Amino acid sequence: MKFKSQDKQNQLIEKITSQHLVVGIDIAQQTHVARAVNFRGIVIGTPLSFSNDEEGFHILLRWIQSLQSAHALTAAIVGMEPTGHYWLNLSRWLSDRQFEVVLVNPHLVKKNKENRDNTPSKSDKKDALVIADMVKNGYYSFIRNTPEAFEELRVFLSNRDSVVTRLVSAKNQIHRWVDIVFPELRQVFKNLMCKGAIATLRLFPTPEELRKSTTQDVVRGWKSIMERQPGDRKAQTLVALARYSVGSKQATHAYKLHLKQLLAEYDLACEQLKVVEAEIIAVLDRIPFAKSMLAVKGINAISLAGILGEAGDLSGFAHGNALLRHAGLNLAEASSGKWTGQMKISKRGRSRLRRFIFMMTLSLTSNNPEFKAMHAYNVQVKKMKKMRSIMKLCGKLARILVGMARSSEAYNPHKTMPLQLAA
Repeated sequence: MKFKSQDKQNQLIEKITSQHLVVGIDIAQQTHVARAVNFRGIVIGTPLSFSNDEEGFHILLRWIQSLQSAHALTAAIVGMEPTGHYWLNLSRWLSDRQFEVVLVNPHLVKKNKENRDNTPSKSDKKDALVIADMVKNGYYSFIRNTPEAFEELRVFLSNRDSVVTRLVSAKNQIHRWVDIVFPELRQVFKNLMCKGAIATLRLFPTPEELRKSTTQDVVRGWKSIMERQPGDRKAQTLVALARYSVGSKQATHAYKLHLKQLLAEYDLACEQLKVVEAEIIAVLDRIPFAKSMLAVKGINAISLAGILGEAGDLSGFAHGNALLRHAGLNLAEASSGKWTGQMKISKRGRSRLRRFIFMMTLSLTSNNPEFKAMHAYNVQVKKMKKMRSIMKLCGKLARILVGMARSSEAYNPHKTMPLQLAA
């Protein structure tokens, strides 16, 4: 099956009939602005500013109904820019009242703002009119009704990203703290985030406290908080290094308080990460086709949850290429006359979805026999650069995931391999 984006574009244009009132809304935090045009792009009525609350939404509803009545229009389509999270309440409110709500790409709004007046000027009223024009011309997409499980995944993955960011920040600050106060600790523990190093920082935050302790004190301290602990030799080396430490000996109280708070932040982030990842796995168990995808060697739960959370139900995509466009992984080329530009990915899509597809492809090329063979064939036989091969396999992965979701079939290695490799 070939996926033609132009066919979809034509369908979107044909959907706007002469009976449609086309409304464009510029979204803001507190006050939205609406403009309306007919199917030919002729402006109807005056601009409307309304508040982002129930009263403002009813004002918008009466404004739309009055314009429909005045111009004998029986249908309405409302377009808006997905600005942050401010559009969600209005779109749901309109959808509950049987209005067709569509979205326009913010990048395209910026590109089309000079169509009417040939000036780069910007205002809320102008942006609302640009959005209405784009909807009339078919430059819009429908809001996909996402089942609750997929929305939960998106929330959990967003939560996980923030937790991981805090965890990495805490780790980096602990490394910095050790470099300033007790750099010799690295000679005993190569990994400062291992259990032994963390236990040592909890029990003996500064070299001064280690100098006052014996080898037996250090070992007893480790045993009090660790099931398996380093031996006497490491404890002896640690005490010896502490005696001649070149770390800072000033502001000891301040450094100890800082370390205590860093370790508390590290513990909290680790616990939160454990909880949110358990929730992610529980949600994946409720999605029918997720189990068969997780059975594929090289696909892990977090990457799959990231793709499903950002893209929603993959069975709703007509083809894998539609998923690529949604992620901004579709190819874009600039050429004119005899000049042909370099082929690049468009990056006009969800950045987080793009990241998870790329990371899953990297995992597959390292662990999955079929993807490993295809990557080797691309690089060694077809003489592709490694990154180009990876990007090509991203398309292969997208088609496999959409195909598995739509057909509810298990992964078939023989179908995955190209004919020249399968023979």
